[in-house]
Amino acid sequence: MRFGKVGRFIDQIIRQSGVNRTASDFKAAPLSPALLSKHGQDGSGSTGMMSLKVFALLGAGASGLLSCATVAYSSDEAEHGLECPSYPWPHKGILSSYDHASIRRGHQVYQQVCASCHSMSLISYRDLVGVAYTEEETKAMAAEIEVVDGPNDEGEMFTRPGKLSDRFPEPYPNEQAARFANGGAYPPDLSLITKARHNGQNYVFALLTGYRDPPAGVMIRDGLHYNPYFPGGAIAMPKMLNDGAVEYEDGIPATEAQMGKDVVSFLSWAAEPEMEERKLMGFKWIFVLSLALLQAGYYRRLKWSVFKSRKLVLDVVN
Repeated sequence: MRFGKVGRFIDQIIRQSGVNRTASDFKAAPLSPALLSKHGQDGSGSTGMMSLKVFALLGAGASGLLSCATVAYSSDEAEHGLECPSYPWPHKGILSSYDHASIRRGHQVYQQVCASCHSMSLISYRDLVGVAYTEEETKAMAAEIEVVDGPNDEGEMFTRPGKLSDRFPEPYPNEQAARFANGGAYPPDLSLITKARHNGQNYVFALLTGYRDPPAGVMIRDGLHYNPYFPGGAIAMPKMLNDGAVEYEDGIPATEAQMGKDVVSFLSWAAEPEMEERKLMGFKWIFVLSLALLQAGYYRRLKWSVFKSRKLVLDVVN
């Protein structure tokens, strides 16, 4: 609508300019008919009108392009979700490592808040040893769950306490049960969620902390919640992170942002547990190759110094 008003305003200016120019030409006609005839023959008046028309067409075209771009951006935002900001994660540097205290707190947030709906089927308890917990702590944690195992010698299945080699327990036995318990929505597995989403870490943090009241004109049906970072804006998962939802063992205040940062750090480690070893190995290889490069440069200079420093004299007399 704004671009249409601008176009009508330019068109009105063009018409007024044409009327004023024509009136002045007619007033000057009785004084100098030859000059008026010459003015009409050389086409200077029509040139001015054509310039204004071209300017108007260019303005209308630019307005149309801007309106199309605005509509396209709005539809893209509604379809793919609001672009999430970029956060300074401490492990994003070339030689930076994970915050292991944050990983431990993030695992606590996952256990107490997320594990009731979301699974992490690719992570075993033994993966936590030396990363967030000691071996004794992890064994005690695994022993708290019951795992269906078997068959035994009689061909029957039985339950046993969990071991380090067991995976994290899944909240639902199958996808149908998960959808039935969540109103048709299927909670995704979080093992690789930061790799499975575009701009994964920033997206997950923005999604967890981005719940808002729907703006005017946006209708959210019952059972859904408004989150501008989720594609479509309507998400079945309610707001789960609230201040004080968990009580950290180290005494850090469990604010919404702190819990979001910790659980994203834990999920980032779960999706890429080899990151620290990979960075360390890359640094070692770069150091070794640098030494090899220095040695190769010295050897080349040593061997070629004879050829580069010699002087050839051409005896043209003999």
